[in-house]
Amino acid sequence: MAIELKIGKFEPSDMGQLQFYLTALNEQEKLPEENESIGIIICRSKNRTVVEYALKSATVPMGVATYKISNELPINMRELLPEPEEIARRLDEIEG
Repeated sequence: MAIELKIGKFEPSDMGQLQFYLTALNEQEKLPEENESIGIIICRSKNRTVVEYALKSATVPMGVATYKISNELPINMRELLPEPEEIARRLDEIEG
């Protein structure tokens, strides 16, 4: 599986780039008993018609999804990540 995260809106050219990645995955990494690789483009926004036209002639399985940015982490996820101070401390340790 190839997942591509875009900071902007979906562009039809994104499909060509992802198709390149999927071809490389299928040729270099996929085992004979495995299914074809699939690709997902996650972008800030998309126009449904543009996505449909771009996907219409795709020869490999691909999809497009959007994301939303939030200033706060959902409550149920807060306990899963370290506090900002802990992240800063760990980064300082890595940098030496």
